[in-house]
Amino acid sequence: MQASTPAAAPDEAAIREVIDAHTHLEGPLLPILHGMMEAFGHVPETAVQPIADALNIGRAEVHGVISFYHDFRTLPAGRHIVKICRAEACQALGANGLADTVLTRLGTSWHGTTPNGAVTIEPVYCLGLCANGPAAMVDDKVVAGLDEAKLERVISEAGA
Repeated sequence: MQASTPAAAPDEAAIREVIDAHTHLEGPLLPILHGMMEAFGHVPETAVQPIADALNIGRAEVHGVISFYHDFRTLPAGRHIVKICRAEACQALGANGLADTVLTRLGTSWHGTTPNGAVTIEPVYCLGLCANGPAAMVDDKVVAGLDEAKLERVISEAGA
């Protein structure tokens, strides 16, 4: 399991560097936001105004794009990201109960991070493992055939 390494809060120069690396592109907003995610693990609130200024668009447009795409986050994630499949096939195989159990155990909700910063829980809508569900993804590793014991092991290995 590969842990993410959240960086310290980005300063203005680091934010500007990401913006400047992408402004030459046609339609640079998405590449800039992806650059922020790559550099900082999230799109810092302090980056919204500089992005808007650089692209001559409003803050609301930047926020709209960030909130529309589920893979952009505005707060740092935990060291590990656990995505639990919420698609119909996995639901039919018990994913809802597993999700409820893990959210209760961790004391968080969807998109929330455990108090120790170890795990962020996110929904995902199909990992392509429908025949082997319920399924989840931990960082970049998929896990199929989940039951309570297997999910507990995955969460424990992630440090929660």
